[in-house]
Amino acid sequence: MSEATVNPGMDPELFEQFIDQLDRYVRERLIPAEREVIENDRIPDDIVQEMKDMGLFGLSIPEEFGGAGLNTAQYARTVKTIAYAAPAYRSIFSINIGMFNSAIKNGGTDAQKAEWWPRIAGGEIACFGLTEPGSGSDSAAMATTARPDPDGNGWILNGTKRYITNAPHAQVGLIMARTEKENLPKNAHVSAFIVPMDAPGVSVGSPDKKMGQAGSHIADIMLDDVHVPGDALLGGETGKGFVFAMKSLDNGRISVGAASTSYARRALDSALRYATERKAFGEPIANFQLIQQMLAESETEIYAAECMMADVTARADRGENILRKAAAFKVFASEMCGRVVDRVVQIYGGAGYLAEYDAERFFRDARIYRIYEGTTQILQLQIAKHMLREFAAQG
Repeated sequence: MSEATVNPGMDPELFEQFIDQLDRYVRERLIPAEREVIENDRIPDDIVQEMKDMGLFGLSIPEEFGGAGLNTAQYARTVKTIAYAAPAYRSIFSINIGMFNSAIKNGGTDAQKAEWWPRIAGGEIACFGLTEPGSGSDSAAMATTARPDPDGNGWILNGTKRYITNAPHAQVGLIMARTEKENLPKNAHVSAFIVPMDAPGVSVGSPDKKMGQAGSHIADIMLDDVHVPGDALLGGETGKGFVFAMKSLDNGRISVGAASTSYARRALDSALRYATERKAFGEPIANFQLIQQMLAESETEIYAAECMMADVTARADRGENILRKAAAFKVFASEMCGRVVDRVVQIYGGAGYLAEYDAERFFRDARIYRIYEGTTQILQLQIAKHMLREFAAQG
C-alpha cells in the first residue's frame, strides 16, 4: 500500500487534545455518575446531551456531513477511552459511529449519505437489525421479509429482530431483510433497508433484563407491514445487505475489542488499588507472589490486546481487508477481558462476590463481550475458513 492510501483522519495534534479532554470527562463526569446509571438502569438525559454536544455521535462521519472524520485508529482509541467507564456510555453512541456509519459509508448512495450522516452526527440514535429469534450468524434462517409494494415504488417489511442494541431509543434502524424466498450464494437473498423507527407498523418491545451492562438497553423490533420508500434500500440494489452488514461488523468488532481492552484495564486498576489496601497476615496482599502473578498475567494480556488494536486499525486505515484480523482481535480481547475480570474477583476474595464492590459488576458486564458482534465460536470458524481458503489458493 502506498502512503497516499492512508486515511489521515483528524489532525493528530487536535485529536490528542480531544482524547485528553475525553479522558478527563470520563474520570470526572462519567465514572462518578455510574452508581446513578446502575440504580436507574439508564444514562441521565443531561449526560446524553453532553455527549451529543461533544460530537461523540458523529466521530467517524466525514466533516462535511457534520462529523469529526476520525479514521479507524482514532475511532478505536476514542472507544477505548470512553469504555474505561461503565459500558452503557459506549453503547449509546457506538452503533452510530460504528456499524450504521460503516454500512452507509460502504453501501449508501450519495443521497442516503446526504440525508442520514448529518442526522446521526447531530445525535439521532441508530440501531442495527440483523439478529432474529431464529437466526443470528445464520443468514439462511432469516425470516424477516421485504417484498415490493404492489401499489408503487417501495417495500413492505415484516418480521421480528431480537437483542437489538438501542432499539428503545433509536430514531433509525438499518434492517436486514430477505428479498428472495430461496437462499442464494453469497447471501444475495438478504438486503438492507434504512427504516425510520417512527414508521407506521414499527414497534419496540420492553427492554430485556440482562446479566450486566446496566443503562444500556436491548429489545425486540417488530415490523408489521412496514412501508418504506424505494430509496430506503441501502445502495439502491437488492442482494447486497449481508455484504454491507459483514463489512460493518468489522468496525463493530474493533469497537468491542477496544471496549474489552479498556474495561480489562479498568478492572485491573481496581484490583491494584484493592491489593495494595487490603491486608492479610499483617501486610498488603499485593506483596503475595500469587496475587502478583494474577496482576502480571492481566497486564501482559492487556498489552497484547493493545498491540493487536494498533495493528488492525492501522491496516484498516491503509485500506487492507481486515475481516480476519478484526475477528481475531475481537476474539482475543473479549476472551482476555473475561480472564482478567475473573482474576480481579479472585484478588478481591470474598469481597469480589459482593455487589457493593466493583469487581462483581466488572465480571457481569464483561461477559457479553464474548457474545455480541459474533460469538467467539462463530468468529473462530470464520478465521479458520479464511485461513484454509488462502492456503488452498496458494496451492
